Amino acid sequence: MLSHLSAAQSVAAGLRCPPGPADPFAATQAAWRFYANPHVALPQLIGPPLACAAEGVARDCDAYALVALDWCPLHFGGHASKGDRVPLAHAKDLGYELLTALAIGDRDGSPLAPLCLELRAADGVHSTRGGRVLPARSPLDGLAPVMGHVAALGLGRTPVFLIDRQADSVGHYRRWDKAKRLFVVRADDRPRVVHEGAQLPLGEVADRLGRRRRRRGGGGGGGAFVEAERAVWFRGTPARQFVAEATVVLRRPARTHRVDKRSGRARHRNVRGRPITLRLVVSEIRDPAGGGAVLARWLLLTNLPASAVAAATVALWYYWRWRIESYHKLLKGAGQQVECWQQETAAAVARRLCVAAMACVVVWRLARDDGPRAADLRDVLVRLSGRQVKRAKPRDRGGGPRAFTEPALLAGLGVLIPMLDLLEHHALADLRRLAGAALPVLTRRAGRPPPSEDG
Repeated sequence: MLSHLSAAQSVAAGLRCPPGPADPFAATQAAWRFYANPHVALPQLIGPPLACAAEGVARDCDAYALVALDWCPLHFGGHASKGDRVPLAHAKDLGYELLTALAIGDRDGSPLAPLCLELRAADGVHSTRGGRVLPARSPLDGLAPVMGHVAALGLGRTPVFLIDRQADSVGHYRRWDKAKRLFVVRADDRPRVVHEGAQLPLGEVADRLGRRRRRRGGGGGGGAFVEAERAVWFRGTPARQFVAEATVVLRRPARTHRVDKRSGRARHRNVRGRPITLRLVVSEIRDPAGGGAVLARWLLLTNLPASAVAAATVALWYYWRWRIESYHKLLKGAGQQVECWQQETAAAVARRLCVAAMACVVVWRLARDDGPRAADLRDVLVRLSGRQVKRAKPRDRGGGPRAFTEPALLAGLGVLIPMLDLLEHHALADLRRLAGAALPVLTRRAGRPPPSEDG
């Protein structure tokens, strides 16, 4: 894992290993053999992140464990040696598709650890749920087994699954609700629902709630918008969040989209199902300085009981779903450079993803450690990273501004770990002597006279 606690450049030839008494090439070769070892199973590699997730859920979750589900394409267009790539956005866009289930604390939105990783390739799905390659299913059909796996982990809190608009499917709502899976899904505004006896597009229901608020002067209940209990940031400017909710009934049939394996053509079929009653939670971000203009709006459908979770809390939880976007960004460009990995099979890439996931967990823990020593270490790591870190916005709930970023901490650790290893084999005075002899300019700039040959 130490080799992943560094931010490799996009042109890096392979793993970055800390220097040591052994040949660095031998260390890199050993890592390659590890990832190519068929006896190393994904359920074993995901064990440490799962242990951290269980500890984090017990510490940072009150009643529920939030689980963000999201897909991330891993583009390997120039990696012809990877013969098991699949088409992604189009036929010439080749790579793998990563599905991640990320545990998030329901108290403050802290990312805890990945609970499940799945990599879709030409031979099937390489999943941490089992030791064998699973048959590939449609993206939405593949969510139910992951939900069941997460629910069976015994985390001690009821999982609530947070999913983006790609999962807006009435057929899957019915299946998940029947299986007693709690979910919050961002919905499209065009499909029709039944609200107060009328069949309306979902967006029109949200518009009616907004008009009701204006008639009542901005307050009241009965589905009208009420101001949430917190300020938010929107694209670098302060804003206010307003939330409303209503009960809607989905009666429309589900419409399947399947590709015929023989003809290669898409086939559609309507599947009728039972009506399902859900809560519509509308979250609007408004500009307080611009007359209350709407900057962004989310239409969220959930089967969470209103008696247990308030609408404002549902909106806040979905706001925290972006933690998984940050995780994928950390993997792809801000530290791990996953799309430059040279492993030649999806199985090897999946093994390395599990190890990289644990490196991210280490950084997250350091990022939210409130101890004074942790704060000092973060300052050191940011300085070692050499990055210009802009002072961030205040945290969502309490706390001061952050003077660091997770990518900067990851990059700093990549410098600190080899540096500590180096100091175990060379005295600081010896390093200064070597630097003074070979680089006297640096020594003079530091305010020290160049050391003599005899020390």
